[in-house]
Amino acid sequence: MIHSQEMSIPGYQIGDNHLSIDKFREMDYLAVERYHLPVELMMENAGLQLARLVAHFLPSGGKVLIGIGPGNNGGGGLVAARRLSGWGFQTHLDIPLKDINDLTKIQLDRALATGVSNRPVNDPGIFVDAYLGFSQRLPLPDAIRQSVDMSKTLICPRISLDIPTGFDKSTGKTDFNPGVILTLAAMKTELLSLSGESEMYLADLGIPEVIYGHYGIKQPSQFRYGGLLKCIL
Repeated sequence: MIHSQEMSIPGYQIGDNHLSIDKFREMDYLAVERYHLPVELMMENAGLQLARLVAHFLPSGGKVLIGIGPGNNGGGGLVAARRLSGWGFQTHLDIPLKDINDLTKIQLDRALATGVSNRPVNDPGIFVDAYLGFSQRLPLPDAIRQSVDMSKTLICPRISLDIPTGFDKSTGKTDFNPGVILTLAAMKTELLSLSGESEMYLADLGIPEVIYGHYGIKQPSQFRYGGLLKCIL
């Protein structure tokens, strides 16, 4: 259990309001293609809510290490890094794969310009897993696997951004075992198997309510109170 700071996060009863990772992938695509929501906008929303969650658990000025992958999940982690640095946290990055996509590279440049360090530390107050998102495939690349193994030796709480790196959706298991998972836009059905081990939080990406209805679920009305919810399962 991670001890929280003063910020209050509303609770949200999940019930049957969840969908599979594959359906969420479709939802994400629909938001971009039909409703013209830029990936960068949703990345900014994800990163802001991740930063708020880290700040909820980490004392002001604390040290955070964020594991950054090559894709959009890593981009969200970099947005969080930039935000946290701007709020006075000591923010460090672990970037095991140097070949990152163009948007993630832009976010990296922004983060470094605000004082984020691209040198990992071995004594963070919190570690954030933003290596890989819902498009990850197993087995993991060797460099990512080594970073995940490194993170498991850290003596601090661990947070995963959306799908924990190394998660096997066919079995519902992961050897990373984060204490907290921040899932994006909607609870993923496959993650429910981890609810006994991980606290679950939900972040608003700005996806319109009509898209939720298209997939037979409801947009949480509580998003209006700040876009970050604690899931009650």
